[in-house]
Amino acid sequence: MKVHGSCFSLNLVFCILYLVSMAVFVVHEHHARHLHFDFRIEMEGVLKSWAVPKGPSMNPSDKRLAIMVEDHPLDYGSFEGVIPEGNYGAGTVVIWDRGTYNLLAGGIYKGKIEIMLQGEKLKGVFVLTRMKGKDKEWLLIKKNDEYADTSFRIETVLAG
Repeated sequence: MKVHGSCFSLNLVFCILYLVSMAVFVVHEHHARHLHFDFRIEMEGVLKSWAVPKGPSMNPSDKRLAIMVEDHPLDYGSFEGVIPEGNYGAGTVVIWDRGTYNLLAGGIYKGKIEIMLQGEKLKGVFVLTRMKGKDKEWLLIKKNDEYADTSFRIETVLAG
């Protein structure tokens, strides 16, 4: 019985460490000059951000262009609202998806990041890969796992 209690306690400790190691991600639907989606992951104390013109996809056949943009503060992850005219990114911003993720492999400076997303819409393994010879241009690709959906079509929260 004591061994079982020790195992439970040890498993609980590992479970807590696992949960604490999870970082947040958010996908903003951004109605600026052109509709696009902003894919953001918590890393290095900020939200590393990419503008994804066609939005993320659950279809592993889709390779989505993701243009790296400036880092955003962590509290921007909960932002929804209107960026006033005359400001960079003017337009309406709503949260399209959010959740947590685990870094599985790679890193931003290596030019390849493999992450496991646990969101409301996006789930499973995704890879961000910097394009050869490009500084800001990456590809966002869904890995073929149990969450992959070849019939996936992105639906916007707001009309337009």
